[in-house]
Amino acid sequence: MKNFLQIASNASVLPLLLAIHRLEKSHGVWKEDTYLRDYPQGPFGHTESIILRFPDRSVHETEEALKNHLANFDQHENYDQPVFKSLPEARPLVFNLMAAVHGERLGRVMINKLNPGGVIFPHADTPVHAEYWDRFHIVLKSAPGSNFRAGDEWVHMATGDIWWFNNKIEHEVVNNSDSERIHMIVDIRTSKP
Repeated sequence: MKNFLQIASNASVLPLLLAIHRLEKSHGVWKEDTYLRDYPQGPFGHTESIILRFPDRSVHETEEALKNHLANFDQHENYDQPVFKSLPEARPLVFNLMAAVHGERLGRVMINKLNPGGVIFPHADTPVHAEYWDRFHIVLKSAPGSNFRAGDEWVHMATGDIWWFNNKIEHEVVNNSDSERIHMIVDIRTSKP
């Protein structure tokens, strides 16, 4: 395989999965942040997200305001979102992965859920983002029939697996299983030759 690399299996994901379940029961954590799902023409219309780390999101009314913002903006800077403190069980998974791959900088961290029958439509991540970050998936919950494509390769990622994949090329997900697909997506800047 050239577009996927399984780097671990049997990761201890149950504590985080249980913590998400508790948080959902107490205040509907999957419905709090709809940024990805509502993004115009985005591929994530079927996806519910818990965004733990993300860049600042802002709206600029004029081209001049946008130009001034971009002149002083590091698009790769990400910030802990308040929900990250509510899910401390995510931290060992994220930071152990970062240590294992000799990460230099932590980027976006999102937990995405795709219900049975859901899809993430074909897309490629923006070149400036995909060139800078390596993209990893920590599989919190998955069942056979949930399949991930990058380029011409398809894989099923099992619960507890950790994968790197090439997000520079077109990719998509189809959840034809009878279970939710829940992945934690972690962007890490690693040393590049």
